[in-house]
Amino acid sequence: MQASAADAQWIVEGYLLALSALMLFGGALGDRYGRRLMFGLGTALFALASLVCALAPDVPILVAARVVQGIGGMLLAPASLAIIGACFEAGVKRDRAYAAWSAYGALTTAIGPALGGVMIDHFGWRSVFLINLPLAALVVWATIAHVTESKDDDARKEGRLDVSGAFLATVGLGGITYALIAMQGGARDPRVWGAALAGAIALIAFVAVEARAKAPIMPLALFADRTFSGINAATLLLYGCVGALFYFLPFDMIQGHGYSATAAAVAMFPFVIGLTTLARAGTALARRFGGRVVLCAGPSIVAVGCVLLAVFERGDTYWSSFFPGLCVIAIGMGLTVAPLTATVMGSAQPRHIGAASGINNAVARTAGLLAIAALGAVLWYAFNARLDASLATTHASAAQRAQVDVERPKLAGATIADARLHGEIIAAYRGGFTDVAFGSALLAFGAGLVSLTTIGRRNRAAGRTDL
Repeated sequence: MQASAADAQWIVEGYLLALSALMLFGGALGDRYGRRLMFGLGTALFALASLVCALAPDVPILVAARVVQGIGGMLLAPASLAIIGACFEAGVKRDRAYAAWSAYGALTTAIGPALGGVMIDHFGWRSVFLINLPLAALVVWATIAHVTESKDDDARKEGRLDVSGAFLATVGLGGITYALIAMQGGARDPRVWGAALAGAIALIAFVAVEARAKAPIMPLALFADRTFSGINAATLLLYGCVGALFYFLPFDMIQGHGYSATAAAVAMFPFVIGLTTLARAGTALARRFGGRVVLCAGPSIVAVGCVLLAVFERGDTYWSSFFPGLCVIAIGMGLTVAPLTATVMGSAQPRHIGAASGINNAVARTAGLLAIAALGAVLWYAFNARLDASLATTHASAAQRAQVDVERPKLAGATIADARLHGEIIAAYRGGFTDVAFGSALLAFGAGLVSLTTIGRRNRAAGRTDL
């Protein structure tokens, strides 16, 4: 199955669109009908969609199946975090559970693309989806055997499910995402501005509907808490940084530096090790110094790591190019992920933990959805600008330009025999990735700044007063 760069983005974005747009709806379903039930159903649906993905004969069917996967994910993701909140009393044990949940979630975001490449190298791309089937079966069994059901007994009394809100959120995010990806075909395309306008109108209508709904999927009252609002804004920026960076980083390693997919996966190990070993330390530091301090410092460290990737990306070896930045990003994320989740959940009332979980999960997934699309457009324009300037400088012939144009949609030059042209394409791509890394750094720095200015002095999740 052949896929262009835009096709590859839609295979990822189709999943993220359904997951992020409907995540709030999933949280409401869990509160109303039971979080264990929704978690089990979501896992089963995810597995079924994975089977369809593995058998898909073409890109449209694969994208459609990925959307169904996202629907399964929107049922299980908010339910998983809400189950932790319901099963553990506030305190050290709950914070440790949040730390584990946050660390593993961040890990899958970071190393998923690279590990998928390893499986593709050795077993073919369909194996990436088939591996989900036995894992899902194990999860469903463990859920039935070991998880206690929990729900909000007052949820059904509040009114019918907010279907219109879920619809508007989907249309809004879908329109914005389509516009950002379609920009790769030209910003003057009327479909770009039409989709962006439709998306913006739908999102405005979504907020208006939520303000009047009796049982909104996004209770706006939660945002009256400054800490809740601020930490979700920080989540949007930080997870946008990580989602985009670790989507494009394996491509840069493979296309820009000649790594195999397996080598790209191994190259992520410093991040994996740092994140898993520091997750609990982040919780301990938040308890000692306060959540505001840690949630300002952690994203700022991530921003430094992104800058290191941008500056040293052209190093001769892995140790002089990717390794320093990955280590620093691992430190920053390791300190951040658990306190961030604990602060979000600690700022919500117990009866609203499902909604709070759904909102924060939706924000995190929306961040990746929009950042991949937006920074993908940045990469596309930077790539083309550098490549066109290089071709003009070297006075490439019409035949050479035609060869290059064939490779533009794939952002690669692997099939071009001319070594000079191949080198110019790779150099243009690597320059585009440098811009993506700088853009990611700005997002992470913004997350730290938002945390500093919005998290209240009394941080219930950290159990102390920030000074």
